[in-house]
Amino acid sequence: MRDTWWKKAVIYQIYPKSFYDSNGDGIGDLNGIQKKLPYLKELGVDAIWLSPIYLSPQIDNGYDVQDYYTVDPVFGSNEDLYQLIDEAHRLGIKVIMDFVANHTSDKACWFQESRKSRDNQYSDFYIWKDAGPDGKEPNNWGSNFGGSAWTWDEHRQQYYLHYYAKEQPDLNWENPAVRKAIYEVMKFWKSKGVDGWRLDVITSISKDLSFPDNPLPMTTSNQQNGPRMHEFLHELNQQVLSPFDMMSVGEAPAAKAHDAHWLVDPKREELDMVFTFEHMHIDRKKGDKNGRWALQEPDFVALKRILSDWQSELSNCGWNALYFENHDRARVISRWGDTETYHFESATAFATILHGLQGTPFIYQGEEIGMVNADYKLEEYNDIELKGNYKFFVEEQQTIDEESFIDAVSKVSRDHARTPMQWDETINAGFSKGKPWFKVNPRYTAINVKKDLQAAQSIFRYYQQLIELRHNEDILLEGDYELLMPNHPYLFVYKRTFEKKTWLVVANLSTNIQDLQVEGLPQQGYRFRIKNSAREELTPRIEPFEAFIVEF
Repeated sequence: MRDTWWKKAVIYQIYPKSFYDSNGDGIGDLNGIQKKLPYLKELGVDAIWLSPIYLSPQIDNGYDVQDYYTVDPVFGSNEDLYQLIDEAHRLGIKVIMDFVANHTSDKACWFQESRKSRDNQYSDFYIWKDAGPDGKEPNNWGSNFGGSAWTWDEHRQQYYLHYYAKEQPDLNWENPAVRKAIYEVMKFWKSKGVDGWRLDVITSISKDLSFPDNPLPMTTSNQQNGPRMHEFLHELNQQVLSPFDMMSVGEAPAAKAHDAHWLVDPKREELDMVFTFEHMHIDRKKGDKNGRWALQEPDFVALKRILSDWQSELSNCGWNALYFENHDRARVISRWGDTETYHFESATAFATILHGLQGTPFIYQGEEIGMVNADYKLEEYNDIELKGNYKFFVEEQQTIDEESFIDAVSKVSRDHARTPMQWDETINAGFSKGKPWFKVNPRYTAINVKKDLQAAQSIFRYYQQLIELRHNEDILLEGDYELLMPNHPYLFVYKRTFEKKTWLVVANLSTNIQDLQVEGLPQQGYRFRIKNSAREELTPRIEPFEAFIVEF
C-alpha cells in the first residue's frame, strides 16, 4: 500500500534562482538552499519542491531543459544536489523535483538530432508538420507566450510545435520511445533519493493529431486534456509513480472541480493531486481576447464557490492541492489584499482560508513573511511570457494599450514571485553579496525574514501555528466541509466537522468591518485555535482582514 504522507504535509516551493546565493555570483544555488534548511525546519514544513535545476539555456528560467540528468552549473553540481537531498532527509524534510515532460529546450540533444532528418532515431521525438497549402503554419494554434505555436525549421524544412517559447519544442508523447526516455529520467532521480514530482503542464502531453483550427486564431484552447492524456498518465503511474512510491502533483490548467476526479481518484492510478488554475482567475475578465492581462476586481463569491466545489467534488475520491502563490502567480496580498494598512492581516487572512481546507497546502517562498509585488518599470521585468505577450497584444494586435497592459503587469506578472528572497535589510536583502540576477523588491527593508521574526505580529510565526494545527488536528485531514454565507461579497466562512468537534473558519477579505451572520454562534464553551487579531470573544463584528479559527 502506498504511503500517503503528503496528505498531512505542508510543502514549501523554492525558486532556486531567487532563494539564497551562497557564492556571490548573484544567482541562488543548491548550497544556498542547504544553508537555509534549518530555517525551513523551524517553519515546520514537511517537504520542499524545487523548481527546475536541470541544465538549461534559461530562456524560460529552467523550464526549457537541455539535459534532464545534469544540474545546471549556475545552481551547482549533481553532487551538491545529492548532498542537499541527504541533508533534507536528515532533517525530516522530503524533496520534490519539478519535471518538465511536455517540452524540452531546443538545445536538448534529442531536438538537435530530431531536426537533422526525418528518419533518424530521434526524428519522431517532437511534433513536426509540413507547411500548409499556402506555405504557412499547419494550423492557427497559438503559443502561451504570444504568436503562433509553430516555428519553421530550415534544417528539416518543416514546422515544429511549441505551446510555449519557440525555444521550447513540444515532445511527441505518441512515440513510446519518448515516454520510455522520460520514465528513465524519473527513475534515475528516484535512485538519488527524490521523493516525488511536480509535473509541469502535464495535462498538455497529449495532442489532437487531427490538428483542427481553433475557433479564434492564435489562441490556446487546444492545449489541454488531449485524447490520450489519461492513458499516458496511467502508464506514467504504473511505470514510475506507484512502483517507486513517489508523490505526484500535476499542473492541470483546465481542470475543474467536476472532472478533477478523473485525474486524482486513487482507483484510476494517475496522479495524487493537481494544481487547478480556476480559483486564480477570479480577477480575470472571462473570455477577453487579452487573456490574463484583462483584469477586473476580484470576485470573492466566485472564489468561495470554486474552492468549495473542489472540496465537495474530491471528498472521498481524491485530494486537493491548496495554493494561492507559486512561481507563476503574483503575490496574493498584492492582487487581492491590502499591503499597506493591513499587511499582516491580509497575509494571515488568506493563509487561514487556505490552511483550514482539506488538502495539502503549498507555501511559496516569501509567502510566509508576506512578500509583495514589486513596483518596476516595464523594461525592468524579466519574464519571457510578459515580453512575448507585450509584443503580441500591445504592438502587433493592438487589442490593449500600453498603460492598461502595464497596470495588469503590476498586478499579475509572474516576475513578482521571482524577485530575490528577502532575508534581512542589508544590501540585496541578504540574498547575495554580488549583483542579483533580478532586481530586489524595494520594500525589502520593511519586509524581510529577520524583521518579521522580531515583530510582535509575525507572519512567519502565524504560519508555524497553522502548520502545527495541520500536523496535530485530524479534523483538518478528515473533517467534513460546509460553506456558510456563500453570497457574502467579502466574508469567507466555512465549517469543518469531525466526530464531536466543529471548527468555524472566518476571514474578512475587505478593508471594511463586516457582520458575521451565522446561526448558532456559541456564547460560551468555545476556544480560538488561531487568530490574527486581539479578539477575545466570538462576536459578529469582523474587523478588516481579520481571520480566525474557533472550535466549539
